[in-house]
Amino acid sequence: MKMKKLLIIMSNSDASDPEDCYAPLFQATVAAALSHEVEVVFTGSSVQLAIADNAENAEVNLETHRTIYDIIKEAHQAGVTFKACNTSFNMAGEEMIAEVEEKVGAAYVVSEAMDDNTVTFTY
Repeated sequence: MKMKKLLIIMSNSDASDPEDCYAPLFQATVAAALSHEVEVVFTGSSVQLAIADNAENAEVNLETHRTIYDIIKEAHQAGVTFKACNTSFNMAGEEMIAEVEEKVGAAYVVSEAMDDNTVTFTY
């Protein structure tokens, strides 16, 4: 039996509200730490999180200066795979963070979400 995959689609999480982005990234990290296959796809306005300057400047803790990018790096180290939607990213026209392994299209996102071995969370 094929192991289930967790697909987290971030389309509405707003980079200008880093606290809004923390929970799905933390859930991805925990799932990967529990040895699940985990993939996060940034699409829509959330693709802003895949842009280096945005992720590095979005602080989730003003006392420690911990950023969304710090959380993404921790998730990636735990085994989370990150992808960005082609269309959304092309509109942004900026440089991606190193942790985004590839750009994907809408057909990929739909295909993965519809797979019987995938559990999908959307934010």
